[in-house]
Amino acid sequence: MMSVGLMEPQFDESDGELIRRFVNALWVEEGLSENTQKAYCSDLSLFAAWLTRTHKKTLWQVGASEIEGYLALKFRQKASERTSARLLSSLRKFYLFAAREGSVEKDPTVSIEAPRIGRPLPKTLTEKDVEALLEAPNTDEPLGCRDRVMLEILYATGLRVSELVGLTLGQLNLRQGVVRVVGKGSKDRLVPIGEEAEDWMNRYLARARPAILRGRRSDDVFVTDRGSGMTRQAFWYIIKRYALLAGIRKPLSPHTLRHAFATHLLNHGADLRVVQLLLGHSDLSSTQIYTHVAQERLKDLHARCHPRG
Repeated sequence: MMSVGLMEPQFDESDGELIRRFVNALWVEEGLSENTQKAYCSDLSLFAAWLTRTHKKTLWQVGASEIEGYLALKFRQKASERTSARLLSSLRKFYLFAAREGSVEKDPTVSIEAPRIGRPLPKTLTEKDVEALLEAPNTDEPLGCRDRVMLEILYATGLRVSELVGLTLGQLNLRQGVVRVVGKGSKDRLVPIGEEAEDWMNRYLARARPAILRGRRSDDVFVTDRGSGMTRQAFWYIIKRYALLAGIRKPLSPHTLRHAFATHLLNHGADLRVVQLLLGHSDLSSTQIYTHVAQERLKDLHARCHPRG
């Protein structure tokens, strides 16, 4: 448990005691880190000090109007939507606690709406970038062949990196050209891999994988030269290395290829619900962000190619 040191300027000691009890209760109930406790303490201490200075009120005397006034002040001070949302979240938790223990009669945050936070667009690659990345490994070497297959499968299926490195031989059905993926919540889905990735997988299983294993046995599809299964961390370094070889300077991770898979499907006319099924999203809202990416590409294409763009 953190010893809460409350921030200057000063405010009513009853406020300080209430903040201490709140942060300690959160530590007991949720096991918050010391940094998170400090963040709550900072938000509440600054709000309490503003209340004392501006309204001569304590935290337990506050109403919705004072909270809205403080949020408006932060907006005028150029606080981001995300910062404002975090501050309101701190206040909501605090007043829920205060109402539960009887320090306030009514939660003043109930009627206050949180600011809408736009979801950041996922970073993705152009189709030319993807082609350069796929061509980067030296496929004459067993490990290079393995790396090419991993990149091909990742782009062809949109798998999460944990799903990719966790693939077992029993999940492959190359006769039908699909992989059976065990995703979040232990939900299975069948994902087609396409002819190009299937061809590379057959080459890898026939020659490169046995050369890497050197007589050792493994149920993992993708293995290292030690005979163990590939890890997420190892593959992260692999994809970074090939990005440099391919001349790709933008930030890149295995998840970037998953974004490219979804975006390129939509750019070529795929239905959003089909992309949802392939990605393994339980909720369509998780997939809809990719439509924004595709729309931005269409706007750019229109601006560059239309005579009145």
